Amino acid sequence: MNILFIGDIVGKPGRVALEQHIHQLKEQHRADLTIVNGENAAHGKGLTKKFYHQFLELGADIITLGNHAWDKKEIFDFIDDAEKLVRPANYPKGTPGIGMQFVNVNQITVAVINLQGRTFMNPLDDPFQVIDYLIKNAKKKTDIIFVDFHAETTSEKQAMGWYLDGKVTAVVGTHTHIQTSDERILSNGTGYITDVGMTGAYDSILGMEKDSIIRKFKTGLPVKFEIPETERTVLSGITVSVDDKTGKTKSIKRILINPDHINFE
Repeated sequence: MNILFIGDIVGKPGRVALEQHIHQLKEQHRADLTIVNGENAAHGKGLTKKFYHQFLELGADIITLGNHAWDKKEIFDFIDDAEKLVRPANYPKGTPGIGMQFVNVNQITVAVINLQGRTFMNPLDDPFQVIDYLIKNAKKKTDIIFVDFHAETTSEKQAMGWYLDGKVTAVVGTHTHIQTSDERILSNGTGYITDVGMTGAYDSILGMEKDSIIRKFKTGLPVKFEIPETERTVLSGITVSVDDKTGKTKSIKRILINPDHINFE
């Protein structure tokens, strides 16, 4: 099985880049399952019902979220009915939505889990304890378990990767929007990367208009973050080839497409 994961879609430039490249990527990598992180899709913060359905129509099979999951209030109106949407599983009991979805691909079941880190982020339930519970339940149906760990620090992401080595198929980091070059298969067969990177405006700071971010750093004053209007985009992703019988990763490769670096491989 081949899994294609596309990193944080940020605003309109991210949506445009996804539409431009997703079909070619799915075909080139023979993707059996395509996962997209959509927590920044609606003007940089949150996800709307419109964009949720748009991503599915473009070819995404599952959409994961993160700390901006609730920034567009309309998500409360549809998240419980969204069968292809996964929010961080370590929100407290009673939070709308679910943190693990099962998807059937060519008669093979895959579990997709979304978790959120706690270091320098809003305090949630312990993701290490929550993932133990989820894995126990997922293993009743499948050995193919894909984890999107939405976290701030490299150390917390690495800790989760090593903690889950041999327990899940892959742990891919999201949230920091800069693709790291540390993709690897850990010693017990789990595919890992610290951050997949973002899909959005290329000439930006983490997908946002540069001048306002620079002004914030120079003055220390609050500013309004805006999405740049640009045709220059970046798409960041990862492909994971999985052994269907064992659930272990056979190969993991980065994808980076921007005006200076075109890597579909």
